[in-house]
Amino acid sequence: MLPFTGLHHVSAITRDAKRNAAWYTNVLGLRLVKKTVNQDAPSMYHLFYADGEGTPGTEMTFFEIPLVGRTRRGTNSLSTTSFRVPTDASLDFWSARFTSLGVTHEPVTKRAGRATLRFEDEEGQRLMLVSDEGERGVSGGVPHNVPDIPLRHAIYGLGPSYMTVANVKATDALLTNVLHFRQKETYEADDTTYTVYETGEGGAGAEIHVEHRDDLPIERPGRGSVHHIALRVSNEDELNEWIDHLDAFGVRNSGYVDRFYFRSIYLKDPNGLTIEIATDGPGFAVDEPADALGESLALPPFLEKERDAIEANLRPLDA
Repeated sequence: MLPFTGLHHVSAITRDAKRNAAWYTNVLGLRLVKKTVNQDAPSMYHLFYADGEGTPGTEMTFFEIPLVGRTRRGTNSLSTTSFRVPTDASLDFWSARFTSLGVTHEPVTKRAGRATLRFEDEEGQRLMLVSDEGERGVSGGVPHNVPDIPLRHAIYGLGPSYMTVANVKATDALLTNVLHFRQKETYEADDTTYTVYETGEGGAGAEIHVEHRDDLPIERPGRGSVHHIALRVSNEDELNEWIDHLDAFGVRNSGYVDRFYFRSIYLKDPNGLTIEIATDGPGFAVDEPADALGESLALPPFLEKERDAIEANLRPLDA
């Protein structure tokens, strides 16, 4: 069985799609590559941000839930999402930018041998920039060209996803025995120990960092929390192999799900975390020109007949 080629996307929760879109495009310089709705609850937005071309492995997405409460942080959580930038000098640029824009952030710190910069969005979403200087492994995407962020410092992919779990042995068994991740190393940071798991070619875009914390309450998710992470496979044939593989191991899963822009399956980590496996294609240009991604509300074909009702329930992002 082929290993995953890296991380595919991370999906999180916001209570305000308009403010969210402004922050991730204006502050981080990401491209809004798909403005659509949650296919399971089409009254809410589902926004996709990515590199300049909507490349798999560069995407962070948000579900809008206007009445959602604040996250109560704790264990059994997808606790940090990171993004890749080209060099250590890029972190100096971003640190100065965050200071000028009033973005909450910490000093640059080494984690797993890489320079990193922790920060938060307006809703307390836990984020991090990771320097790719000297990095090998899965390649990044194509930076989005915006006027006030030099391309040499722009975000161009997802970095490691962080899990905080109480039952670390069960997560280790799932990642290594079932999902074929390799245990790479452990390191100390933030007064705790992390274990690094990698897949495929390895590198920052193909890692999960696991923190063991059984001294915390279980996280109550809300605005500023991550809903799930997704792992990349190249095509539907590989996806179907993973379905068979999970079934053979007795791992409960959703079976094949058609998300139109990609095909997926979903499963749960033993600590309750949702993991998706998603194909690279068909991609975001399947229903919009590549140079106009995210400019209008896109709906998968099975929701198109409900467009008028859906649009009536959504606030325009540019209002």
